[in-house]
Amino acid sequence: MATVMQKIKDIEDEMARTQKNKATAHHLGLLKAKLAKLRRELLTPSSKGGGGAGAGEGFDVTKSGDARVGLVGFPSVGKSTLLNKLTGTFSEVASYEFTTLTCIPGVIMYRGAKIQLLDLPGIIEGAKDGKGRGRQVISTARTCNCILIVLDAIKPITHKRLIEKELEGFGIRLNKEPPNLTFRKKDKGGINFTSTVTNTHLDLDTVKAICSEYRIHNADITLRYDATADDLIDVIEGSRIYMPCIYVVNKIDQITLEELEILDKLPHYCPISAHLEWNLDGLLDKIWEYLNLTRIYTKPKGMNPDYEDPVILSSKRRTVEDFCTRIHKDMLKQFKYALVWGSSVKHKPQRVGKVCSDFSYLNRAITYATTLLLVS
Repeated sequence: MATVMQKIKDIEDEMARTQKNKATAHHLGLLKAKLAKLRRELLTPSSKGGGGAGAGEGFDVTKSGDARVGLVGFPSVGKSTLLNKLTGTFSEVASYEFTTLTCIPGVIMYRGAKIQLLDLPGIIEGAKDGKGRGRQVISTARTCNCILIVLDAIKPITHKRLIEKELEGFGIRLNKEPPNLTFRKKDKGGINFTSTVTNTHLDLDTVKAICSEYRIHNADITLRYDATADDLIDVIEGSRIYMPCIYVVNKIDQITLEELEILDKLPHYCPISAHLEWNLDGLLDKIWEYLNLTRIYTKPKGMNPDYEDPVILSSKRRTVEDFCTRIHKDMLKQFKYALVWGSSVKHKPQRVGKVCSDFSYLNRAITYATTLLLVS
């Protein structure tokens, strides 16, 4: 029986040989579904007999702080130097490859937030298929709130494409939103496929072929944009991680000013020199922007706000209830209401409940019992 790796290679070869047009969309969609299933089987193998022990698991690094940022890149691009400069944590640096053999954590205190920074071992081509320590590296990357892909300024585009391919193969989607489509299984009625927009990538036959590969014969699928076969497969798989990514181009002291100007205009890029400490402040600003954290300052009644120790909420959890839980789990038991000030409310103050999530404006104040909160 052919191994999973051989099956993956055979499908990839067939996809490479197949011309991409409307006539082959059905066939390519089926191949992509088969490939996604095989990759899942490869990266999360059965634990029977102990053969899958450790596969798909990350490095044993306790998650701490308000956010976690992972440094990903090929060997010797300067990840360890960058960690040393940003956090003061020692990670061995040398001119040869694979200096870092395990995950080295460090902490950045920035704008009142505690950000955990992970220096992951150098990734290699084929990591998504289990080569080297690829599974551990990418599994740990999946636990991060933001990824920094560190690139060598001499050949950033080549490395960028290779690393993206490895991360994509492990279900990590960079700087993308989850597909805006609805997929709902049902007991009968067959495949009901509707689209609210003009769709050029998916038709009913392709959708049925992909669903059939997953043994799904009854489902309602609604598209709200021009989705691809990959988007539908991602939704069916349900294990994709969508996270922000910054392409950190290191060693810019080794390129010309003209080359630097080109890199500086590319989206999601941040040029730096870790060794010479060029633009590290700019990188920290960009990390803060991409993490999209909210700072909430507490103010005891009759006293000045405490600007030294803010409560940090993530972009996905920023309701009044989340704030209360962050302070103490018992705080919600005594919660009655909050009062909100700011340009987005109809009344000043406006009484809100624990599900209020309107923290988007600066200089917002919330009162809870005898506590005043200033949000920024």
